[in-house]
Parts: sequence; C-alpha cells; structure tokens
Amino acid sequence: MDRQDLLREASELFGIEPGYWDISGAWHETTPELREAILQSLGINTGTPADLERSLQDRLLETWGRLGEPVRVVTQGEPLQVNLYVDEPRAEGWVMGTLVREDGSRTHIRFDLSEWPAEESRTVRGTRYIRKRVGIPFPLPLGYHSIDWELSGDPAGSTRIIVCPEKAYLPPALVSGQRRAGLAVSLYGVHSRRTWGCGDFTALGEIVDWVSDYIGGAYIALNPLQAIHNRQPFNTSPYLPNSILYRNFIYLDIDAIPEMSTSQEAAGLRRSPEVLEEIRTLNESDFVEYERVAALKLRFLRILFDQFLSEEQSGNSRAGDFRKFVAAEGGLLDRFALYNVLDAWCHEQNPDCWVWPDWPTEFHDPTSPAVKHFREEHDRDVLFHKYIQWLLDVQARRAQQYAESRGMEIGLFHDLPLATDRCGFELWANRDFYVAGCRVGAPPDGFSPKGQDWSFPPPNHEQHRRDGYRLFTESIAKACRHGGALRIDHVMRLFRLYWIPERFDATQGTYVRDNPDELLKVLALESHRNKVLIVGEDLGTVEPSMREALARHGILSYRLFFFEKHSDGRFKQPSEYPQQALVSSTTHDLPTLAGFWSGEDIEMRAKLGVLDDEGRRRSLDERREDKRSMFDALAVAGLLPPGYPREAAEGPVLSGELHSAVTGFLASTPCLLMTLNQEDLTKETCQQNLPGTTWQYPNWRRKMRFSIEELTTLPLARDYARMMDYWLRRTSRRWQPST
Repeated sequence: MDRQDLLREASELFGIEPGYWDISGAWHETTPELREAILQSLGINTGTPADLERSLQDRLLETWGRLGEPVRVVTQGEPLQVNLYVDEPRAEGWVMGTLVREDGSRTHIRFDLSEWPAEESRTVRGTRYIRKRVGIPFPLPLGYHSIDWELSGDPAGSTRIIVCPEKAYLPPALVSGQRRAGLAVSLYGVHSRRTWGCGDFTALGEIVDWVSDYIGGAYIALNPLQAIHNRQPFNTSPYLPNSILYRNFIYLDIDAIPEMSTSQEAAGLRRSPEVLEEIRTLNESDFVEYERVAALKLRFLRILFDQFLSEEQSGNSRAGDFRKFVAAEGGLLDRFALYNVLDAWCHEQNPDCWVWPDWPTEFHDPTSPAVKHFREEHDRDVLFHKYIQWLLDVQARRAQQYAESRGMEIGLFHDLPLATDRCGFELWANRDFYVAGCRVGAPPDGFSPKGQDWSFPPPNHEQHRRDGYRLFTESIAKACRHGGALRIDHVMRLFRLYWIPERFDATQGTYVRDNPDELLKVLALESHRNKVLIVGEDLGTVEPSMREALARHGILSYRLFFFEKHSDGRFKQPSEYPQQALVSSTTHDLPTLAGFWSGEDIEMRAKLGVLDDEGRRRSLDERREDKRSMFDALAVAGLLPPGYPREAAEGPVLSGELHSAVTGFLASTPCLLMTLNQEDLTKETCQQNLPGTTWQYPNWRRKMRFSIEELTTLPLARDYARMMDYWLRRTSRRWQPST
C-alpha cells in the first residue's frame, strides 16, 4: 500500500472527512498535507510509509487486541449485542461474562463462540483476529451497566453497556403540541439594591417572580453558569469556561448562606463602611467588575467556611449534607478543588503566573508526586473549594424549586458551552480527552470570510469511547442539574468539528467526525434521568441529515429570526418554521433587534477597527437590504398595521409597531418554544458580546438596562403580555404561558 492509500485509510479510521461543502455550496478538498497534520496531532507517525503502517497497526491492535469493546450504547427494546474480538485459535471456544447491572445485581453468562458467526476478520501484527457479535439474553433497564469478561479463565477487561431511551425527554404539554415561552437573561447582569455587583441566585428568584407576575412564562433561559477565572478582559466569557463541570461562585448570594447569621466576624464585616461602600460602588458600576466581585465574595466565603467547620464540630446538621455531596462528587470535585488551590498558590508565589502551563513543571501532571504532596499539605484549602461548590448546588436547587413553585413548568433553562479554556481546569485535569496540536473553529462564511479560530483543542473522541463516555456523561448530567431545559451550544459537535492544525489558519481546516449515534443516545438518557428537555444550537454549516438525526432523537432545533431566509434572501414566513424547535430573534453574539435596526453593531465594529471602511459600507448596504426584506416578511404575514409605510425600514429607530410585529412573528410560528431576549424586551441597542473583540468592548459585562426594583414598576412587562395575548389570539396558535 503506498503512502497516499495509507493516509486515506488512516483518515477514514480517525474520522477525517475527505472534504466539505461550505455555506455557499462550494466543495473544499482535504489536502494530503492537512490529513498528515491532523494525524500527527492524534499521535500517528507519518514520517515514512513504514512509520505510518506501524502506527496504524498499533491503533488497530487497541481495538482488535482486546476481547470486548469498551462500550456498547443501545436503545431500549433493541436486541443487545456486543462485539468480541478473539484471535483465530480461540474463536470457537468459550467466553465467560459477568453482567453487572447498575443496581449492583449480577448474572453470569457463558458464551459458546462456535454458535456465533464471524462478522469480520483482520490480521494485525501478524495475528489473525475474528470479530463476533454475541447476544445478551437478558433485557436491561435504562441506565449504565457492564460486562466483565473472562477468556480461558483469565480476566479480559470489561464492556460498559449504556441502555438509552429512543428520544430525549419532553414535558407532557410539549408532547401534546402545546407551546411555551420564556425570557433569556444574562444572570451576571441582573442587579438590584441587594446584589453585590452582579446577579446571584436570589436575584434569579426575583426575576422568576417578575416573569411569573407580569409576563407569564414557562422558563428563564440563562447564560452558562460554569466556572471561569473571573479576570477581565480575557477570562469573562461564559462560553470559554475554566471548567464545564462546576459553577462560578460569583452567582452565590452571600447573605443567604446560613453561616452569615451565626458568624459574628462575617456580620461585623458586612456592616463595615468599607464593605458597604464596595457593594454600593459595584452595584452602581455600569458593567460587572468580575475581579472585584470575586475578591469580595471570596473574602466572606473564607470566613463562612471557618464558621461552618466550627459548627460541624458541634454537630451542625448541614454538615451531613455537605459530606454526602462531597462523597457523591468523588474524584472530579477533588481534582477541581485542588486545581483552584494550586492556581491561587502559584499566583501568590509568582504574580506573573496566571495559567497552569506557567506553573512549576512538577505541577503540570495532576497525578505527579509533587501534586500529591501539595494536596496533603493543603487539605483544608481543598475542602474550602468543595464547600463553595456545595453552596452553589444548594442555591441552584432552591432556585429551580422556587421557579417550579411559581408555576414555571420548565424553570431554569441552562446552557452547556462548546469550548473550554485551553489554560483552564479541563486541560490540566483531563488532558487525555483533548487533542493537542489542533484548534476548533469554523470554515469561512458570510459572517466570517476568513473563518473562525476558537483557540481551544478538539475533544479526543477515541479517548471518550475508551472511557465508556463517563466524562461526557458527567458533563451532561451536571449541566442538567437543577433545571428543566438545556441548550447544547454548537450541537454539531456531536457529529463533527472543524479542526485547524498548528501552522494552518482558519481557512485551511477540515471536519473530523465523532460518534453521533452513541452521543445522542447518551444525551437522551441523561435528559430522561433529569427530566430536562434538550435544545441543540444548530446554526451555521449544518447538513440536513444532522438535523434529521436530532429530530429522531427528540432534540429541538434552534431557529433565529435573523437567519431563517430563503436562498434569494427572502425571510421565511412563520408557517415555514418547524414545530420541533425553539424560536428566538437573536443571541448574545448577534445584534439586538433595536441594534440591528440602528446598525449599532456595524458602527461599533468599525469604530473598534474590526471592520475597515469598505467592510463597513458593505455591511450597511447588506443591512439595509435585510431590513427591507424583513419588513416585507412582516407585511406578508399580516403583522403590520394596514398602510404602515415601508419607509420605516429605512430609519435607524425600531418603531413600536415593528418591534411588536417581530414579537408577533415569533409567536406565530409553530415552534414549541419561543424565547425573548432581555435586551429585546427592554429595547436595548448594545449586544452582550461583539465577536472578534476582547479588551476593545465590554463583552459579557453589560448589566440589564433596569434594576429589579425598576422592572416591577415599569409597564413594559404588562405591555409585552398584552401584546403576546393579542398576537396569539389573532393567529389562533396553541401557546399557553404558565400563570
């Protein structure tokens, strides 16, 4: 086999696609150089044909040289069969298996391999192997099980069995075709007289009250609440978290922690002029000051932790709940807490050390003797960070319970980011689950003519499968926790991602496939276990077969008014939207409705140098065409007053009639869910994030235009509720907000 044939075989083995169709319909071939670079990042030696052949044989041996496959993911009710790989001399012998169910019960099974036909054979490293698919004769409930294998009397590994439902969970009302709506809120930007410079879980409860009392909605859609480093301007994006598994402590309401009422030290500090002035300053700031908020809350949390430990010694009833939480979280939480202690200690020793790659090298490996010794010396500090995560879990659970008590059928609508900070916890603790030497991005399109480079490594799908999808399962389960819905950012990740190797730019990447059938099934299982509906953000370059697969698994699509157009630029009509979807006007990365109309986003990008003069002119021309087309779509849908002038599409101000018409348009679609962004409800012009900027723009720091106290006195919520009622009665749609 020559070099090019070997490259093609290796590419197929590792899911490297031969090319892709871009958004304009042009085909982009994956070059041999690109194949080589991606294979090298996966540990394949491509130096000579002989090197490549040896590397391929090594990888094939990982599959064919073990008896049972690492994981088998099946839909409940389907025949349960497992692949076994046996060298030819033993292919007609006996294999013993011990089926271990999730509840701990065991059943021993003896397989006579001679009764099962050969499915495939392959010679690897001079040994001929036979693949046989044996059937498990026992039905298994939904959940996670395993089979421990024995061959010739010796232990031979195990196979994880994951039994999944056919579709993801949907609340009964949505199953019957009823529709629900909610408000999208950036929690960090919620503010009131009692917050400490950013939104917290108590403020979230107050937003729940406002929505329930004045609007009537089934959910509050939130920005990702995952932990970030809380450092401006590079470490504030909720979509580039330090950890996808644990949450950001700035969302804690310190005053609501029980130890605040028993700690004299904390109470005294809370009343001090210094702290009162800092809270006042942070609340009055136009933007969230992440570092100052984090420093202030950490100061109190350390005092409260000391109080908690002293009360634990005297029989604090809360201590039992804390210890149960720590035990249930196990090694993942221990490692996350240890990371936080190490990060703070290394920065204290060297103020110029901000990320783990700059730590002393003996701390780079979380399993090293140096890290183990450090852990032993800092046990109390590690426990402190576990205490923080427990408090977050308690307050998040109460927020969801409160939303449900106020009649919200869905409650909190969480968001799972695609990315993870390449200098954060996940890459330190779980490095084997990421591929070094490549970055994830997006191919060139009209929004980004030079493509997008998101600067974080792609997941290692081989390692996830070897792990039996345990880490993937944890990420989904933790994101679902204390919520009724979950948005999967860039859900195409489950199918494929656009990889950009080192020394290549974003125009030169290609797609690498994952294992979507298995991942979607696991997602459906966790959805049912947590009673959480799933929405997949399926924007951008999406093949029809991918959306069909999402629909088969009961995952709702994500449709934006701005993007739903025909190929000739005409906006689609409400009836052309799918039912199994969430509809919204915009997202955090796109202009608000008012900002779209005024061109605020274009002018800001030009002002900050992201757009040159020609780009500004072109963008403004395109925007004018979009506004005219949008006006026409609203008029055709019958959502504008008779005789309303088309010249309104030319002006820079979004009129009340146009704003009402867009809201009516969204309400007129058959989509099961409708989300209105907070900025669109309050008619703000500035968006939360301006792609392509960091320090130039206050990304992820904008507070809501109105405080919680102001929201309850303004007529906008009642006006919105009346407007929704009017549009829905006009269009006779089955949309029933909770009351």
